[in-house]
Amino acid sequence: MDAAQAVHEKFLAALAAGALPDRADAPDPGAVGLSRAEATDIFLSQLTSRQMDRLSRALQARGEGFYTIGSSGHEGNAAVAAALRVTDMAFLHYRSNAFQLHRARQLPGQTPDWDMLLSFAASAEDPISGGRHKVIGSKPLSIPPQTSTIASHLPKAVGAAFSIGIARRLGRTGLPLPDDAVVLASFGDASANHSTAQGAFNTAGWAAYQRTPLPLIFLCEDNGIGISTRTPDGWIAAQFRQRAGLHYIACDGSDLVSAYAGAREAADFARRTRKPVFLHMRTVRLYGHAGSDVQGAYLPKALIEADEARDPLLAGAALMTERGWMTAAEVAEAYEEIGATLVQQAEAAIRRPKITTAAGVMESLIPPRRERARANTPSAEDRAALFGGDAAQMDKPMHMARLLSWALADLMLAHEEIVVAGEDVGPKGGVYNVTAKLHQRFGSARVVNTLLDEQAILGLAIGLAHNDFLPMPEIQFLAYVHNAEDQIRGEAATLSFFSNGQYANPMVIRIAGLGYQKGFGGHFHNDNSLAVFRDIPGLILAVPSNGRDAVAMLRECVRLAREEQRVVVFVEPIALYMTRDLHAEGDGLWTSVYEAPGESVPIRLGEPGVHGDGTDLAIVTYGNGYYLSRQAEKLLAADGVAARVIDLRWLAPLDEAALLAAVGDAARVLIVDECRITGSQSEALMALFAERAPGKRLARIAAADSFIPLGKAATLTLPSRDSIVAAARELLARD
Repeated sequence: MDAAQAVHEKFLAALAAGALPDRADAPDPGAVGLSRAEATDIFLSQLTSRQMDRLSRALQARGEGFYTIGSSGHEGNAAVAAALRVTDMAFLHYRSNAFQLHRARQLPGQTPDWDMLLSFAASAEDPISGGRHKVIGSKPLSIPPQTSTIASHLPKAVGAAFSIGIARRLGRTGLPLPDDAVVLASFGDASANHSTAQGAFNTAGWAAYQRTPLPLIFLCEDNGIGISTRTPDGWIAAQFRQRAGLHYIACDGSDLVSAYAGAREAADFARRTRKPVFLHMRTVRLYGHAGSDVQGAYLPKALIEADEARDPLLAGAALMTERGWMTAAEVAEAYEEIGATLVQQAEAAIRRPKITTAAGVMESLIPPRRERARANTPSAEDRAALFGGDAAQMDKPMHMARLLSWALADLMLAHEEIVVAGEDVGPKGGVYNVTAKLHQRFGSARVVNTLLDEQAILGLAIGLAHNDFLPMPEIQFLAYVHNAEDQIRGEAATLSFFSNGQYANPMVIRIAGLGYQKGFGGHFHNDNSLAVFRDIPGLILAVPSNGRDAVAMLRECVRLAREEQRVVVFVEPIALYMTRDLHAEGDGLWTSVYEAPGESVPIRLGEPGVHGDGTDLAIVTYGNGYYLSRQAEKLLAADGVAARVIDLRWLAPLDEAALLAAVGDAARVLIVDECRITGSQSEALMALFAERAPGKRLARIAAADSFIPLGKAATLTLPSRDSIVAAARELLARD
């Protein structure tokens, strides 16, 4: 017999026989502040969740449903919903149907049963994802959607909780999270072992240890197994009972009174003390991991039967009958009636429209534009007070690092919601001094020194964005982002897609990177691959090559985040931070004066830079490649070659029409790419010109498929001025 059917029949048989668990050792509902009406409502939500699970499997068997990781055995999280407020943002485990069903009871006008059935059926009318995925989530219920996460949502939950304290310090009001809110993040016991989860626990504890406000509940729904791998008995308690900075509370999720008591204690503690809580809720997993999983293949029968004996519905029915709140027959009748109603609704839900076009699928990749309050327009006096002695230097040519530092300060002065965060960005001013004096000028609430954990930095940013801040996290070196790329790929970039544009986490991620760094290096400080960003749908990738462009592009990146809710990665070429000269020592051609807001010409998304108008050759490049190509262009001009050098600036999304227009009537195109030849931008560019400009002669030069060594050998695998000249001459020599 199917496991779901077996559990279903055992429940009905227990009701019929009056063979319900003895609750002699279970807590009294009145003692924990749980009324008859509240307990009954929680139990009805649990019954509904169970019937939802059964129905999801039936729909899948008919080819009308597409997701069967259910909540059976985890219905105790309905009691957690009862202990929290609707305004307490919840980042949920995928076994949280009961939580969402019960939270919906707390907000009039909700139709959670129908909404979830539309999600089961992947209907385009699904109110959270628009038919893109079966997700737990609801905008009115403050539940941002999650897909099949393995604790990847925990870092942003930490960030969201952190944002509440920051908002208090800054006096910001009217934000999505009230100033007395708590944040919930739920997950399974197996996921607690994941490095992402461990990083989040550590970050929360690290903050709490320093008395940083962090009203957060980590809800571990411990069913003792991860797919087929058992969690050692006592492991979660041993790990977290004495963990620094986390207040540990245990409860039994199989008993709704115990679950409510634990959740209420956790919520009260987090709300009162503004400290993080680890709520360890023991549960069971009924049926197996998902519809196709037969747990009898890897678990002994006795263990399966022991788990089934801890079915939360049995304990709930025992509570109802012992208190005289419902008879066993009334429980059975309510359960069957809920199931029959859901079946009828499901037949209607599966007939609702589906997404039928590729355009429909991708419609929510890009978040909708939003109306923003007009930015503060600082007066000359405000700016003079902010910059102090620096103001006298702004009419002198400066390198990129200094110009970016001033641009960041101006942006923070104009936009009070900007928060800069990262390792060493505070008093030190960053590894390359780009965030110099920001901490002094704006304080620790807006310039946040983080711990050394890229997942924590990016999670902080995502969480801040959930509370209407505009985060500008810094990753010290490009190679370091690989420790945490899923926070960009799996969390930040997917949020609009899976919420049908209802949620977004706009941000500008600043990353120092690329090759040619001479001071110290090796691979971890000279990573020359941008492929990890280029294949993330909806993400914007910007790479400036000089200080003037960097300032204008950074301002455009902030505009894109503020007004268009975009996730932007801004890669700053380390080797060009302090570069002043182009052709000869002392020529100063790679410096520029600082142009205050309103004085510079904007550089909009997709707009390339063009130097020269020659038609013999167009060199298409970016970053360090543009710098080197400008040097090569001068040598080629001495040979009589009329060239133009095109700086892509924006690598994703690539504005193909703008690039083709920039190349114009140049007969030959040389692509210069400082990233590795395999997987680099040059591959896409070669394909673009071959397909859309087939009459042009093409060639490319890119870095070798190698990691970068230390010392004088660091540039040997990379394009150089001379190799660009040689490649251009070879292309020009072709018939």
